Amino acid sequence: MKRTRSQTKSNSISNNNPQPQIKTLNSSKIPFPAKKIPKLTTKKPILSPSSSPPPIAKPLSSTGELETALNHLRAADPLLSTIINTFPSPQFSNKITPFFSLIKTLISQQLSNKASSSIENRFISLFDSQSSILPNAVLSLTPTQLREVGISGPKSTYIHDLSTKYANGFLSDSSIIEMDDEMLYEKLTSVKGIGPWSVHMFMIFTLHRPDVLPVGDLVVRRGVEKLYGLKGLPSPSQMEVLCEKWKPYRSVGSWYMYRFLEAKGVLPSHTT
Repeated sequence: MKRTRSQTKSNSISNNNPQPQIKTLNSSKIPFPAKKIPKLTTKKPILSPSSSPPPIAKPLSSTGELETALNHLRAADPLLSTIINTFPSPQFSNKITPFFSLIKTLISQQLSNKASSSIENRFISLFDSQSSILPNAVLSLTPTQLREVGISGPKSTYIHDLSTKYANGFLSDSSIIEMDDEMLYEKLTSVKGIGPWSVHMFMIFTLHRPDVLPVGDLVVRRGVEKLYGLKGLPSPSQMEVLCEKWKPYRSVGSWYMYRFLEAKGVLPSHTT
């Protein structure tokens, strides 16, 4: 799935993660049931300070997990069910390592898919193979070497900061896989150049986390607006309420908002 790029300090979806080709549909022919706009509330559960972090959910790439997600969403949201039944299912089979995925995220910021792919390939050529792209090896590269393959000064700084945090143990591929969503968000946004949108996309498309709601993503917000017949873009807090019914599979619901807007021909650019 190709993702629209954001103008955030980190943004890429991509597109590091291949997506199935979607045939453009005439949205007027999607048979939606009568819309019932959900009431917005602001109630949230209060967690005890001593509460243990939630267990890590099975990734969407686990056997049977995607089908379970689709069945849940169909039952929970009749409007979303129509979208699910209209389009092919998402694919979550990317095998890229977390470290290299984050490198790709930084390289592709504010670039077209074609440009970012070209620079990425030149970056890989600095190493013996993609598997040898490790933190210490990246740290051995000079800013001049990175500039020669098309990586700007600021992006070189971001890549160096990420590699340093890996080299000193602040981050590692294994710890990233084992962290809960909250801790992962906190640690990744401490890396220079990586913002909220990039973390959400990384969690969905690299780690295949099932319950990520990118509340700042313009495409997802616009999709929710049109799906529920709202009079304007929902705010991040309204997104949390409106998409509550999608839990614990909000990643999949968000993916379908892209497909929905693609079919309507109104896919906007990211703004956060």
